[in-house]
Parts: sequence; C-alpha cells; structure tokens
Amino acid sequence: MLQIQCLESKTKETNTILSRFAIGPLKKGQGLTIGNALRRVLLSDLQGIAVAGVRIADVNHEFSTIPDVKEDVIDILLNLKQIVLKGNITEPTLSRLTYHGPGIVTAKDIELPSEISLIEPNQYIASVNTSKIIEMEFLIQAGEGYSLGSKNSLAEGFLAIDAVYMPVKKVNFFIEPSGTDISANRETLILEIYTNGSITPTEALNSAAELLRNIFNLLTVTDLPEQVVPVIDVTFAKKPELTSEFENVMIEELELSVRAYNCLKRANIHTLPDLLKYSQEDLLEFKNFGQKSADEVCASLEKKFGKKLG
Repeated sequence: MLQIQCLESKTKETNTILSRFAIGPLKKGQGLTIGNALRRVLLSDLQGIAVAGVRIADVNHEFSTIPDVKEDVIDILLNLKQIVLKGNITEPTLSRLTYHGPGIVTAKDIELPSEISLIEPNQYIASVNTSKIIEMEFLIQAGEGYSLGSKNSLAEGFLAIDAVYMPVKKVNFFIEPSGTDISANRETLILEIYTNGSITPTEALNSAAELLRNIFNLLTVTDLPEQVVPVIDVTFAKKPELTSEFENVMIEELELSVRAYNCLKRANIHTLPDLLKYSQEDLLEFKNFGQKSADEVCASLEKKFGKKLG
C-alpha cells in the first residue's frame, strides 16, 4: 500500500520552509516518473501573488535616480521583487507606500489590504538620507511561474517588475530501495520541497497532486470510436525537437551571491537556457561582472546541474 511520510520539516530562514517526504513503496521506475511530474508542477504551475509593477512619484523610467535616496530605481525594483506575499485575490490590487525620511524603507511600510499579508516585513526596499517624502503605488496580482516585466502590459506610469509568483523555490528528489530486500524491485521516492513561506511544503505537495489528478482525469476516454491510424515511414520522418530539461529552471536555483545574481538579471538572463547561451568570456563583458563572479557562476552551474558554459 502506497504511503506518504514527512521525514523532516524545518524553517531554514525567515522565508524558507523545507520538508522532506518519503513516498512508497513504488514499482521499479515509478519513482522517477512521479518525481519528475511533481517537480515540474511544483515549480511551474502553483499559483502565488507578487508585486508586478510600481509607480514612484516623480520617476518616469527605470533608469532614473531619486534625489536623497541611496538606491537607484533599478535597485529598488530588484528589492521589490524579493517581497513575498501571502493571500487570496482574484483581481489585480493596488496598495500604497508613503514614507517620511530619513530612514530605511521596508516592506512593512506598505499599506496592504486585509486579504494580503507579508512573509518578511523587514524586507529592505531603500534608504532615504533626508526628510524627503517617498511615495509609491504597487500593483499586486496573482499568477503562476515567473513573469518577465517586459511582457506585462501595465497602466501608464507603472514600472514593470519581474514577478516571481512561484511559492516553491526549489525541489529535489532521489530514489532509494524500499526495505532491505533490494531484489524485490520496490523503491521509495524521497522528495525535498523548499517554499518561500507563503505556503507550507505539505500544502504545495497536495496542490501539485490535485493538479496532476485533474490532468490525468481528462485523459479518461469512454466510447471513443476506433479510427484507422495511417502508418508513418519513420525512416524519413523528421524527429521532433526535444524540449530542454532545464527550460523551467530559474537562475535562482544556482544560489549565487547578490552581486552575481543582479548582474545576470540586468543582462536579461532569467533561466538556465538563457545562461547557457553565453561563454565565461561573454559574462566578463557584462557591466560590473568580474572574474570572481564568472568563476562563481561556472562552479555553481557545474556542481548543481553538471553543465559548463561554452
């Protein structure tokens, strides 16, 4: 009988929850099938909410600077991207921030509606050096996966933010033999789920399983009339293009330093396939990207995914 057991659950950081599950016993080969399906759904298809855009008083474009504010607008946008929200909304929602300096602006200064809450209220946004007043208006909406700001259509005056809707930050899985009898052809799937704190790993696993169940229910066909299927000469048939196994892997999974991460994002490198288009020498051409950062990216890429830059 199939059983699911939570082996471990802990909070690693303020906004990172890790749980480790054991699923089994499974027939030989089923662990890989189930693990791949769950990982894809957990990382890509679970819904979350995020800041998708911001309107800053007296700021017309993302390359602006704000007098008496330490960060430029691009740095502020990157900081806003790190805000993790929890809630249940169906329509885009506006919230505001008004801060009287001097001091440090954090996420808790945002006036959120009652149906939305912060996971990390102390998330840093900016530093104001004088008695200047900072005013911002935020667009918060629900979504799935990772949405590039350049693809979002926003109201006039709003600056787009790369929205990370994914409540699951990372998923690992591996297969172990079930019990002591290896020859019994039984195995156990060990699944590690890291969430951003907006949901628990158990909730994420339940949601992913429900999504997969609904998908496979659609494949249940009754009373389908038999049809003659033409035979295709596979000798001359064009092979379908294979989808990259890393197409949905975000560079966040490389766990880079803030400097290296920000440099890649500014170069519009958001996923592993984006990164693999460049060589190590190409990275050195990016603004503020030095040899140390390039070595860090290459080392993490090879360690976590067994890949090297061209």
